[in-house]
Amino acid sequence: MGRTLAIGTYLQRRTWLHGVEPGAKALALLLLTVATFGSRGPLGLALVATELVAGVVTCHVSPRTVARAIAPTAVVLAFALLANAFVADGSGDVALVGALGVSTAGAVRGALAVARIVLLVGLVCLVSSTTTAPQLAGGLVRLLAPLGAAGVPVGDVAMVVSLALRLIPETVGEFDRIVLAQRARGVRFDQGGPLRRLGRYASVVIPLTVALFQRSDDLAGAMRDRCYSGRALERVRWGAGSRGLVAVAALTMAACLWLA
Repeated sequence: MGRTLAIGTYLQRRTWLHGVEPGAKALALLLLTVATFGSRGPLGLALVATELVAGVVTCHVSPRTVARAIAPTAVVLAFALLANAFVADGSGDVALVGALGVSTAGAVRGALAVARIVLLVGLVCLVSSTTTAPQLAGGLVRLLAPLGAAGVPVGDVAMVVSLALRLIPETVGEFDRIVLAQRARGVRFDQGGPLRRLGRYASVVIPLTVALFQRSDDLAGAMRDRCYSGRALERVRWGAGSRGLVAVAALTMAACLWLA
């Protein structure tokens, strides 16, 4: 059975965020990302965290979904926290063994970095849980529509983004199928040292690459047979909810940068 991706799993529900125009959600996500990484203190991060929790609760997104999205980055987050907290030159505020100690300032700096990444993953999870891949691709490209006046093929960009988002779960499913097939042939991915385990994954990466190229070639042939010549962009007017979401995100960004 294939793995379930936390990020990118659309929840078929009727909430206020489901009704917001995808382009507005993409722009709000961008503004909140700037707010998250532009704030240097805990007050700005607390403001973004409050809005994230409010969005998760009102949109009925399970906290487990957000936790599963954060789980793959747990090792990196733990390493970032420890790398900032521990010092080996004797300058730590809390001495442990010899010159090894804990720096309070470093621990705070690491905790803020971890909080920023957690907030960003949570925001992306919230948006992807309330927006389908085609809707998100269309919203992103509509934001780029003004570039069409400069000769940028925005319609083709829309198609590329949409196909990329659609192929992500298919790629993961193909990876799982190849792993299961190799295990059935006796390949053990859980034995040996790290280098030996990594070498065994060559039996997965090579057929996966071949399958992806084959699928891309089939897709290109299908588009050519159907005489694909570009994608027209439809005009969408933002409603009150879309404008309100962007306004709140813009105010949050301004507040976070001011608090910094």
